[in-house]
Amino acid sequence: MFSINRTINFYHITLLMKRLSLLLVTFCLSIFSLNIASGQSDFYNIDKIQDVSINFSQSNWRYILDSLRYNGDELLSAEMNINGKVFNNAGVRYRDARSFTPGGRRNGLFVKISTTDANVTYEGVKAIDLSSALRDPSMVREVAGYEIARDYMTAPGANYARVNINGEYYGLFVNIEVVDEAFVKNRFNMDSEGIFYSNPNTGEKESSDCQSEYYGSLRHDNNMYCFEHNFEKISGYWSDLFDLSDALKNNPAKVKELLDVDQTLWMLAFNNVLVNLYSYSGKSSTNYYLVKDKSGRLVPVVGKLNLAFGSYKNTGVGSDLSTLDLMNLDPLLHVDEVGKPLINVLLSDEENKKLYFAHCRSILEDHLEKTKFRKRAKDLQKFIFSDLVNDRNRYYNTGDFSKSLDATIGRRSRIPGVAKLIEERVSFLKKNQNFTILPPAIGDVTLSGREQFSQKKVTDFRIQVETDRYTKAAFLYYRFDESSDFAVAEMVDDGKNDDGEASDNVFGVIITPKAGQDQIEFYIKAENAKTIGFSPQNYTRELHTSSLKELNQ
Repeated sequence: MFSINRTINFYHITLLMKRLSLLLVTFCLSIFSLNIASGQSDFYNIDKIQDVSINFSQSNWRYILDSLRYNGDELLSAEMNINGKVFNNAGVRYRDARSFTPGGRRNGLFVKISTTDANVTYEGVKAIDLSSALRDPSMVREVAGYEIARDYMTAPGANYARVNINGEYYGLFVNIEVVDEAFVKNRFNMDSEGIFYSNPNTGEKESSDCQSEYYGSLRHDNNMYCFEHNFEKISGYWSDLFDLSDALKNNPAKVKELLDVDQTLWMLAFNNVLVNLYSYSGKSSTNYYLVKDKSGRLVPVVGKLNLAFGSYKNTGVGSDLSTLDLMNLDPLLHVDEVGKPLINVLLSDEENKKLYFAHCRSILEDHLEKTKFRKRAKDLQKFIFSDLVNDRNRYYNTGDFSKSLDATIGRRSRIPGVAKLIEERVSFLKKNQNFTILPPAIGDVTLSGREQFSQKKVTDFRIQVETDRYTKAAFLYYRFDESSDFAVAEMVDDGKNDDGEASDNVFGVIITPKAGQDQIEFYIKAENAKTIGFSPQNYTRELHTSSLKELNQ
């Protein structure tokens, strides 16, 4: 049992930590939202529509851009003005995407801010990706989708931009952060060591030395150069993909050394819950990035999202899905398909499977349940309405825009109402047996401070967590430096690790820091027989923190 003084001290530490955590969370969330949404730049602030003006010296710039689109990656020289700042040596081409239309009046744009000086940036940004949102009458799929993704993964910023070309309003576009060397510098705080983009070249036959129709699935092929047909290498070595594919096939235990498994499970959960089939989970496993981080692991980054929320409908099995099929998409889609090793291999591990469903549950609860997503979509549509109305080049009329949250738009493409799709999908998933099982109930997380009136200082972090009686295990993930990987320590309920009495559903662990490691940040994972829970639940966005200084006050 705790002594009276210790219990009082424990109680005060609990209150102090709760108050400090509340203040810290509020502060961190503000800073986090600013940094992650903007790529450390206000250029991706969702609450601000950017102004981008482009001036070509050629009056037939549309014809020239059409020609360049078919003939390599050359750029058309231009002067560009971003929110009042002028760049004289910009380069422009039509965006590489399915939305390109020859002679189209609203093709998406890729803009390099400077073609003559690699050090020239706009708030750290070297290139701009302006999406025309061809298959999205709602105009919210990309902005809302990336906003959700950034809560759990390293993902691009996205907002809206008014684009003018040669003095005329070209239209309202979605402004998406480019995944390039600048992105890696801003997000990973490092120079690029490897960036790969899954973009299978389905127009050309693969080499006879390579397997056919492996696409971007990361199935193991005969040699590393076979990946050239299915990925674009922005930087790095083909051996990185080859080694990962080899581990997925022949040595699954090694995968965690080559791949950030947790971030991959988040991407797979995101793709499935939000019916993002124009990605790894769809037909050709296309349209996602792999970025090599400081630890040498590949980290997945979601790609273009204008076809998310059921706008792209093919899983690779049979023909396109109906809207009802999309709403009722199996949360374990492809789990038995060897052709999708990231799903098949990772989810064959019971721990990963629990994590995957915990991530799915977090996305549902944080962003989609009840009317959360509908409200967010309405807010975004209201925000852009006047600029959209003034866009004479827009793909959809204002009637389709207004109906797009609920109605299926288009006779051929049949684009589902984005809010209705999500609400029906949430209803379907919550009835699925994998979502009806409750995760562990995690109560107060506390740290033991110095005994009242004691001269003996605390030198260890003694961390306790209250759980329900069904919790079988608990683990502490901790670090002393935000740039470091998390270490993991098992918490125990044996009465010997500052955890109260044995078998009282309070788990504890003692972490002894090295010299200079005064401050700790951590999260806790608790497991019962079927599921996993976290504290904080949104551990990707906030963490518990404490310091020896606080505990010794």
